[in-house]
Amino acid sequence: MEKLDPKIDGSSKNIIQENIDKLKTIFPDVFTESKVDFDRLKETLGQYIEDNEERYSFSWHGKSRARRISQTPSTGTLRPCKEESKNWDTTQNLFIEGDNLEVLKLLQKTYHKKVKMIYIDPPYNTGREFIYPDNYKDNLDTYLKYTGQIDDEGSKFSSNSEQSGRYHTNWLNMMYPRLKLARNLLRDDGVIFISIDDNEQSNLKKICDEIFGEDNFINGLIWKKRDGAPNDRKMGSVHEHILVFGKNKSNTSKKTKAEESFNLMPRTDKANAQYKIFNEPDGPDKRGPFRKIDATATGKGGRFVKSLYYPIENPYTKEMVYPRDGTCWRHSKENMALLQKEQRLYWGVNGTAKTPMRKLFLSETKQGMTTPSILPNMPFNQHAAREIEIIFDRKSIYETPKPVDLIKLFIQIGTQKEDLVLDFFSGSCSTANAVLNINKEDKGTRRFIMVQLPEPCKKDSDAFKAGYITISDIGKERIRRAGERIVEENQDQADIENIDIGFKVFKLASSNSKPWDTDFDHLEDALWDSVNNIKTDRTEADVLYELLLKYGLDLTLPIEERKISGKTVFSIGLGALVICLDSDITIDVVEGIGKLKQELDPEIMRVVFKDSGFKNDVVKTNAIQILKQYNIEDVKSL
Repeated sequence: MEKLDPKIDGSSKNIIQENIDKLKTIFPDVFTESKVDFDRLKETLGQYIEDNEERYSFSWHGKSRARRISQTPSTGTLRPCKEESKNWDTTQNLFIEGDNLEVLKLLQKTYHKKVKMIYIDPPYNTGREFIYPDNYKDNLDTYLKYTGQIDDEGSKFSSNSEQSGRYHTNWLNMMYPRLKLARNLLRDDGVIFISIDDNEQSNLKKICDEIFGEDNFINGLIWKKRDGAPNDRKMGSVHEHILVFGKNKSNTSKKTKAEESFNLMPRTDKANAQYKIFNEPDGPDKRGPFRKIDATATGKGGRFVKSLYYPIENPYTKEMVYPRDGTCWRHSKENMALLQKEQRLYWGVNGTAKTPMRKLFLSETKQGMTTPSILPNMPFNQHAAREIEIIFDRKSIYETPKPVDLIKLFIQIGTQKEDLVLDFFSGSCSTANAVLNINKEDKGTRRFIMVQLPEPCKKDSDAFKAGYITISDIGKERIRRAGERIVEENQDQADIENIDIGFKVFKLASSNSKPWDTDFDHLEDALWDSVNNIKTDRTEADVLYELLLKYGLDLTLPIEERKISGKTVFSIGLGALVICLDSDITIDVVEGIGKLKQELDPEIMRVVFKDSGFKNDVVKTNAIQILKQYNIEDVKSL
């Protein structure tokens, strides 16, 4: 029976190997003895190779290392925390507590190309913001020390001051690998929105151009974050930037697939107010309110086309009317006649206008509006602060939340009702709040994944005094309260209970398997651990969810517990994965798992046993052959 190799199966997706496999598929001739022959690769790419050292590039100290960090698999896992979750058995939402670099690596197998939209509000690098340190070889170890999972006095993260001499470099090295990993999670039509201020906006645009591709830049949005400029300076900023990038370029147009999949912005009352019912001689049009637009093309500063200068008949006065001096009609004679026939020309209140206007009916316009680059009518920062005050019934619980309606707009234009939304700098979880709100409004089933580092709240802060030890504690409580508030305020809606207001909590930790100790003095202990290789402080649930990650299965899949010949067997995803971690497994248990395959009839069933769990070697040897009789080929031991 094949055993899960901790070096291979115990780590997250190997992105480097995946890229090599892709290159082999496209250019098999450039490989010699499994190595890339770069001379052959250059010949294959021909004129697309750039050898000039003075070519345009964006670089900084540590960039190569940052790229390597994004490609290095994580050996960690995500431990389920049912007691801090809400509606564990039914929810499809996730809250993951941990360093987002390691978490993004662990999500690669399960959520590769599954996320429709990402929104992040990363640290703005003001010198006071929390900065994530990344160590090429021991990033997980650093995190475990920081969170007290490994004893190490004084291990902490620090802020990034301008006096450090690496002010922009540190920030770029923090952001680059996270954005590289985030791109892998986006669907081909996926889109990412990133909030940023002027400190790093230009640098962020450059690394996004590199990671997502310049052609996939969709827009740079401007959000007015405050009503007026601060009065303690001569020039003050009142805005922030939101960079919008898509995943892949379409083959059929200059637009990205992400841009083509965008929704229109919801119409506003102000926009609808432009459409009014005009009193016409024959009474109001049954098609409803309309607004009038010019039917002529101005000659001054515009284009005069001789063929578009012709007379049309005023149906009320029977006079033949020409365009105004110096102008022509916007439409051909045939199209103008069609507009006249369909009563789409407006001839004034009494039908005596000198030239007609064209009717544009509200009922026939697009059911939405184009999103302008300067976002209109968005709430300010103080509104966001007030939102969180209302939810927690106290002030100053979190200093820099984003307005829910701002993020809700991005979700409205960037997703459909069933899509998955990711925020890996989730803070107080405004994004999760926005997902819940929009699902309530349009009956959607959007899911969210929130990722937040358990950054400690300052001991003199109102949040700490209120009992919130970390920022992630604030985020989890906000989701609970926001969901309960939605249900409470909408009890009259018959299907309000169908809205998923729950979330599963997972926490980043080291693997559940004991590492191999190469120290000769501890050889006896190491050999014993190779038999009993699950850490003593870990539960069956911990092992189950680590296996879900390794097999690339959704963390929200249903897990059914069954008893077969007195042993506990877990069926995950209706039989996609079956796990038995019990001891003294007999032939009867193995036969029962085979019959479970017949009952559930999954397309493929994978089975995992505890390596030391079989009653004897005969059972272990025969288990593979028995399961093959039930068409179960993928059988491994842990």
